[in-house]
Amino acid sequence: MERLPTHPGERPHESDASPGPARTAPPTPPPPATAAVDARGIVTEWSEGARQLLGYPPSEVVGQPAARLLADDAGTAGAAALRDAAGRERWSGTVTLRHRDGRRLRRELLAHRRTAGGPVTEWLVVSAVTGTPEGQTPAGTPEGEAAGGGTSGSGRLGEWAFRQAPCVMAVFDADLRLVRANAGMEQVLSRTEDQMRGLRLPEIVPHPVSDETEAKMRRVLEGGGPQQLRAGAGPAGTGANDGWSTSLVPLEDPAGHVRAVCLAAHQRLQEHLARQRMLLLSEASARIGTTADSGRTAQELADIAVPGLADFAAVDLLDAPRHGGAPSPAAPARPLAATRTAVRSVLDDGPTASAAGTASAAGTAGTAGTAGTAGTAGTKTLYPALSPVARCLAQGHGALYDAADPDLLRWARQDPGAARLLGSTTHSVMVVPMRAHGATLGVALFGRHRHAEPFEADDLWLAEELTAKAAVSIHTARRDSREHTSTMTLQRSLLPQTLPDQGALDIATRYLPAGTRAGVGGDWFDVIPLSGARVALVVGDVVGHGIRASATMGRLRTAVRTLADVDLPPDELLTHLDDLVLHLSADESGTDDTAESAGGIGTTCLYAVYDPVSRRCALARAGHPPPAAVTPDGAVRFLDVPAGPPLGLGGLPFETFETELPEGSLLALYTDGLLAARDHDIDEALDKMFAALARPAKTLDTVCDRVLTAMLTHRPDDDIALLVARTRALHADRVAAWDLASDPAVVARARKHATEQLTAWGLDDAAFITELTVSELVTNAIRYGRPPIQLRLIHEDSTLTCEVFDSSSTAPHMRRARTFDEGGRGLLLVGQLARRWGTRHALTGKTVWAEQSLSPG
Repeated sequence: MERLPTHPGERPHESDASPGPARTAPPTPPPPATAAVDARGIVTEWSEGARQLLGYPPSEVVGQPAARLLADDAGTAGAAALRDAAGRERWSGTVTLRHRDGRRLRRELLAHRRTAGGPVTEWLVVSAVTGTPEGQTPAGTPEGEAAGGGTSGSGRLGEWAFRQAPCVMAVFDADLRLVRANAGMEQVLSRTEDQMRGLRLPEIVPHPVSDETEAKMRRVLEGGGPQQLRAGAGPAGTGANDGWSTSLVPLEDPAGHVRAVCLAAHQRLQEHLARQRMLLLSEASARIGTTADSGRTAQELADIAVPGLADFAAVDLLDAPRHGGAPSPAAPARPLAATRTAVRSVLDDGPTASAAGTASAAGTAGTAGTAGTAGTAGTKTLYPALSPVARCLAQGHGALYDAADPDLLRWARQDPGAARLLGSTTHSVMVVPMRAHGATLGVALFGRHRHAEPFEADDLWLAEELTAKAAVSIHTARRDSREHTSTMTLQRSLLPQTLPDQGALDIATRYLPAGTRAGVGGDWFDVIPLSGARVALVVGDVVGHGIRASATMGRLRTAVRTLADVDLPPDELLTHLDDLVLHLSADESGTDDTAESAGGIGTTCLYAVYDPVSRRCALARAGHPPPAAVTPDGAVRFLDVPAGPPLGLGGLPFETFETELPEGSLLALYTDGLLAARDHDIDEALDKMFAALARPAKTLDTVCDRVLTAMLTHRPDDDIALLVARTRALHADRVAAWDLASDPAVVARARKHATEQLTAWGLDDAAFITELTVSELVTNAIRYGRPPIQLRLIHEDSTLTCEVFDSSSTAPHMRRARTFDEGGRGLLLVGQLARRWGTRHALTGKTVWAEQSLSPG
């Protein structure tokens, strides 16, 4: 029988000319039909296989709409196919085409979206099976050989073996076109053998890996021998899958000539396991340490380990964590006490046991013989000195044990709890110490009874990584808890413990620390009695959180009290405080903790001074929210205090704002944490605060509680300091003033005025000290000051203040007189007899004052 012409690329071989039984050569498959269609539906390429399939030469098709190639009644199906392909990278389906001679051909088409040398995309359409007119049966191999393996038993077994092989297999002919594919190949590429037959691998899965594979297959055909690839073609539309190892083997005829290439691919199990471990480790980074609760973190470790790594897990935290450097190789001489903090088992029927002491569903003694005997969370555990747990804790690294290990068996005999934990079916155990920053916090136990494979070294590495993440989180949580407690203690100690006695204002305060992991901040408030029955109110907010912010707050609060004692006006006090912050920042510029070493730069502060005699209030602020004022009729407004810069910027001025407040007015000073709510905007927050302040209340404590209740629906994200004050007034019957001439003769008259006023107030017992004080202060004003001179007495409930004003700025100084000096003892006597004394400067002149305490009678 005459041999069919060889297909281009097929090489003749000696067996073709040798005598032998007559046999028919397999028919040469036609080339695949390929075409390219752009986004407008115009044909841009037309292959020789397409010409053979439909009979159209390229000149009649290229540049024409592809819809002309569809049969007349296939327009609807073609439109549906286009809609189905929209937005996808790969499409396959059956359509009816029209031959040049009018015949109709049903074809299985495969299309890939590709980029044609730029941003413009087009579709590459591929078809490999010869077209069959409708109503006809395609010619093929004899029915008995349709399976490709003959009718003999050995042929059928060979076919079954190829089809059902556990790996991916395919055969490509001398033109590198697929002729056979097993079930594994069909499953991986999501295509049937009929859909792929006659196509090259890059046409089935367009991807650089497919091009590389085909290049190596060509090398096999050229006699290069078997080839290996570290990657293989992935599922349809997904490109390469590096989880496969691919082998390319030549298929030779009896004469040794390479006729085809067999592709075989299998998954790399070890690399798959390594990938699973990496995924588990990546998942642990997101799931372990989500809170500052040590018990929750321990449970998260157990939950991530089961079932991904082990069949059961238990986490025990030492009752007294051990601190130190390098671990000791010897086991401790005494048993170790620990608390079972978390358990998890694949046998759990319900929610996992938590560190709060809830029993694990797998933790009952009745489950002996299973890994479910992991115990209950919250129970105490005592590890013998020579147990595997004690040894691993001493050595500082994990260990693997199988069920027959002598140390494990001895531990089970010594400790009934260990016997229940290990169970009779547990065949592999890991013990991993929990260490972080030189401290041993506890131990994690992992076991397998359902997994057939024992733990190996890579599993121990993974367990140590997971345990280390949990240990670091627990150590950090405990450290943060200790620091938070220390910071809270420091913060509370630096805030006023009691409010001072004074008669100018009724005051109530609140302080709420932040509820976040950032810790307590540096918010503070203060109430400072001043001379002349005046009172200073202070609210401030130090940038940052933690001990450093609290310490900075303490330094600034002390500085404010010191400057207030000098009776500086509000704007001058903030100027001096600004200089102090700059000095603190310069002193701390060399510290390592750059995030917290600003020395208070950015601190905000509001300083107010209220005078009950004049009922005037002077205020200045440094970057702080303005105070709110409520008049006795219930009207609420912000005081228009100029907004100065935050402290520490330097060189920028502060301004004092003065206003008169009617008796019974309300002042509200606060830090910005009160307005920084998560569930409403600033305007809504202000409306709520104004409404709470405007409501009548019997006590100021009620006002504070109303404001906080209205503003807060959760623990604040920032510290909150709130100070509410109601103004009082010292009326004219409590204040007496006299203008004096600059004449030594008026000193006696001044003493007389003072004693008469004391008699009117019923304070005759204070007459002696008052006369001496008036005599000394008036004499100094006449001798060293300048007119005008004024004497004023202020009577509060328990304090009598004597003030002498003159227009000179020279302040008196106390000195110790020598034995024969005639003067110099007056201010010394005043300082000894008065509770306190000092000098208060104004824009012009000064006031020298002295306070004395009045007896309860």
